[in-house]
Amino acid sequence: MRQRISFFLISLFLILATYSVYNKVLSYGFINLDDDDFITENRHVQNGLTKENIIWAFTTGKGGNWNPVTWLSHIVDGHLYGLNPGGHHLSNLLLHILNTLLLFYLLVLMTKTTWTSALVALFFALHPLHVESVAWVAERKDVLSTFFWLLTIGAYFFYTKRRYAMAYLSSLFFFCLGLMAKPMLVTLPVLLLLFDYWPLYRWGYQENSALDTLGLSSKKNFQKCSLLTLLLEKAPFFGVSFFWCFLTFSMQKNAGAVSSLNSLPLTSRLLNALLSYNMYLWKTLWPRSLAILYPFRGHFPLWQIAFSFFLLAWVSFIAFFTMKKHPYFLVGWLWYLISLIPVIGLIQVGLQSMADRYTYVPIIGIFIMIAWGLKDIALKGRSYQLLCSLLVGGLFIFWANSTRHQIGYWKSSITLFEHALKVTENNFLAHNNLGVALASEGRLDAAIWQYKKVLEIDPEKLRAHNNLGVAYTKKGDLDIAKVYYLEAVRLKPDYAKAHFNLGVILAEQGNYEEAITYHQEVVNLDPKNEGAHYHLGRLHFSFGHREKAIFHYKEALKINPQSTFLQNCLSEAIVKKDT
Repeated sequence: MRQRISFFLISLFLILATYSVYNKVLSYGFINLDDDDFITENRHVQNGLTKENIIWAFTTGKGGNWNPVTWLSHIVDGHLYGLNPGGHHLSNLLLHILNTLLLFYLLVLMTKTTWTSALVALFFALHPLHVESVAWVAERKDVLSTFFWLLTIGAYFFYTKRRYAMAYLSSLFFFCLGLMAKPMLVTLPVLLLLFDYWPLYRWGYQENSALDTLGLSSKKNFQKCSLLTLLLEKAPFFGVSFFWCFLTFSMQKNAGAVSSLNSLPLTSRLLNALLSYNMYLWKTLWPRSLAILYPFRGHFPLWQIAFSFFLLAWVSFIAFFTMKKHPYFLVGWLWYLISLIPVIGLIQVGLQSMADRYTYVPIIGIFIMIAWGLKDIALKGRSYQLLCSLLVGGLFIFWANSTRHQIGYWKSSITLFEHALKVTENNFLAHNNLGVALASEGRLDAAIWQYKKVLEIDPEKLRAHNNLGVAYTKKGDLDIAKVYYLEAVRLKPDYAKAHFNLGVILAEQGNYEEAITYHQEVVNLDPKNEGAHYHLGRLHFSFGHREKAIFHYKEALKINPQSTFLQNCLSEAIVKKDT
């Protein structure tokens, strides 16, 4: 009974502690990086749960990934909250709290250790590196995929206890759902093998696994298994992982998200991966200077390379040397190393050298090493218990305060990207998105300054050229805007957004035929561009080309059938045609 009360009180404390640290996000808005594509400018999400949107969630490859479960969660939020950002933030926070509780429950079930498991869950709940995954609405895929990842492990644990086929199939089902939320989970089959080693002790041991401390079962029927048997047991999981790796790589390559070896040599990727492993460790222990994007480093100091290599080699040696006496150390360390492999940069996707959000699952392994290590130290005597208690209290206060402080930067796009510029160098994305945020407030001159800083870092950044064009258009300097749009088109002839903006200002300047040419090019590049179809309809209508105007209005309505404005435009064109 006392154990159940402790279990309940710990759970309650985890909920209250997590909410009290993160509750500020409920009053925050969306940011202008990915939140626009995922929510504020995504009509499927805004229109909520409809048959069309559910089908879209399972058929879209937007962003170079197939994440139907994540899209469905955003669509549900759109249905419930519309464009109220507080609701979307609440969903992220609730999922993070659920993940914290699930992690606690699973560790208790598997290790028969309540307080040590609670310590891991507390570190997970409050660590500053997790702010990005929770406070960024577009990163729903982190907290959602981890939810299914934990359910996968839970179902697998019950399979190993009872050998029920339904538990095994449930584990495989949850694994597939997790991958449909975020493909980073592809390393999970290897982690299941690690769990077989510790804490389940299935690798050639005749030892009983952790008992169900909640009293659900007292069955002790674990059999020792050979590595081959355990691998065959995971074969369906590995099969699903390999398929998802192929699917994700193909989609991201087709979307242009994967950097080629010509643009980013393999040597640079390997060195960046080595340094990133070290930086993630450092930021785990000392979470300062966190940013939404860390630009890829152009050079790698020799001393950093050497230090990173020897640190990883030294910890790995210790982990394997002490594996029999302290199996948790090896499992936690390999958990960290292996679960980071899909995002460590060997296959470079995106602009970042590393990202805080990538640690959401991997640093659980580090927390296990710390928590069980402190437990072993505390067993040496009262003085050691006092020392460990002070260390735990210090880590809790330090990390909780750091998290609360870090959350404050997510209040708006301006505060977020201003902070990123303070703690990073040559961060062109932060300059660009800060410019977008300033422009949205009408601070055009400040925005233009930020965009020009982007071009100082890289003169061929397309978005900066396009955004300068937009800013000068708003200022009424159409000729200057035209120069930047034309430069964007020169750098990337299939850049539909620049073609569209050129068409708009050419129409404003009275160059209607040239404007039609550019808008037609947009439609050729992006047949589902509602705005281009509308402008073509309007321009053709002004020239008296009624049939073409009707065609383009109808195409626009196919894309956005609920638009009463487009319906009125189409009706007007049809009436004029008939008269």
